[in-house]
Amino acid sequence: MTGEGNKKKENQKKVILTGDRPTGRLHVGHYVGSLKRRVELQNSGEYDEIYIMIADAQALTDNADQPEKVRQNILEVALDYMACGLDPAKSNLFIQSQIPELTELTFYYMNLVTVSRLQRNPTVKAEIQMRNFEASIPVGFFTYPISQAADITAFDATTVPVGEDQMPMLEQTKEIVHKFNSVYGEALVEPEILLPKNQACMRLPGTDGKAKMSKSLGNCIYLSEESDEIRKKVMSMFTDPTHIKITDPGKLEGNTVFTYLDAFSKPEHFEAFLPEYANLEELKAHYQRGGLGDVKVKRFLNEVLQAELEPIRVRRQELMKDVPYIYEVLKAGSEKAESVAAATLARVKKAMKINYFEDENLLKS
Repeated sequence: MTGEGNKKKENQKKVILTGDRPTGRLHVGHYVGSLKRRVELQNSGEYDEIYIMIADAQALTDNADQPEKVRQNILEVALDYMACGLDPAKSNLFIQSQIPELTELTFYYMNLVTVSRLQRNPTVKAEIQMRNFEASIPVGFFTYPISQAADITAFDATTVPVGEDQMPMLEQTKEIVHKFNSVYGEALVEPEILLPKNQACMRLPGTDGKAKMSKSLGNCIYLSEESDEIRKKVMSMFTDPTHIKITDPGKLEGNTVFTYLDAFSKPEHFEAFLPEYANLEELKAHYQRGGLGDVKVKRFLNEVLQAELEPIRVRRQELMKDVPYIYEVLKAGSEKAESVAAATLARVKKAMKINYFEDENLLKS
């Protein structure tokens, strides 16, 4: 890299872009996979700008016939965001469809990606299989990695905090950035993925032990869930099917309860709810050698989740009393996001030499 390039990178703003599709209330998988980290990053003071997007346009790619469902869920997601601690004074919350520049950027980026490359994207392949699209894939859904690249680059995002399953999407964005910059000149910023620190948070399984927590599978614990419902779901969680008697040695691998404890438990939880164990390692060791029942471990996990989720639920209930305020936050955030995306689009069109009426030299040539 040249000295000028190094200087440019040193002076570059540190910008976060991340978000969620509004397909319903957010669950604990969202929380440990990205939401909790977003709040930490927001409060770290290390970033110049933070953009949190409610990806309604992306949600419409496989819900085109249910626009009202997507519309209603925008409020649900915004409530969950703010209840978890995302602060409109520090993070810019906005709605994707209200930024028309994102659509135009997507259109230009489409020329830089082949159909075969999209078909090889592991995230796209998995999502298509999960939705049983087979040959009837909506084009908008098929090309959403390109749309995601537009979302990221529109705000010059340097950091994208997401779960491990989104790594192929970020790789595709990087490829688009490289291709654009090599063809048209250095106009786009290359982002870096930021994964959860805790391995268990990479991809939290459903309560039934299935690899993916999904609303459609009914194996989620929602952030807004009432305490009784949380307890019911925890007590019915998948554990080790071979751990029949308390005296039987138990397995940790594939045991959903211990995966959740890996993601949520802290030393202070043991002191408060299970003082006979110093930490999670002691609890695991006892379970593995036998003599510890699933019910006791589940009761402890319930206490841990209740302690973590109650403040979120209470804050959400308070926010619901002033829905017009939530919409004002989203409106102001969308207006700011559009002004930033418009500046990026202007830069992109200049690089592509399609800013015809802003460059007199182009018209003279």
